[in-house]
Amino acid sequence: MAEPEFTATGVRIGKRLRSLTRAGQVRISDGRLQLLTSYGSEIDSAPVQAVRASKPWFAPEDRASADVNGTRYSLTLGEHDPAPGKPGPPSARRFIEAVRKAAGRRD
Repeated sequence: MAEPEFTATGVRIGKRLRSLTRAGQVRISDGRLQLLTSYGSEIDSAPVQAVRASKPWFAPEDRASADVNGTRYSLTLGEHDPAPGKPGPPSARRFIEAVRKAAGRRD
């Protein structure tokens, strides 16, 4: 299996007003985006070309949303990228850039 192009741990994943996990994982690998629980169970996944990632208006800097298979998930990542060698989730901006890069989009 190839090295993941993007991995974030400790991510709060929610659907509408319901929290699905407070310490989940977001992974982009082999052209697929996966949303995983803290135990590694899959919440949802889709080819990265079918995923739409964006930053909601008027949301804090650490929030992003991802439309996966017609379902909108809210993701709470880090506000800033962690220092080199330090644990912690990457920023929401970096997640959005990773989805666009993996899908080959430039928008």
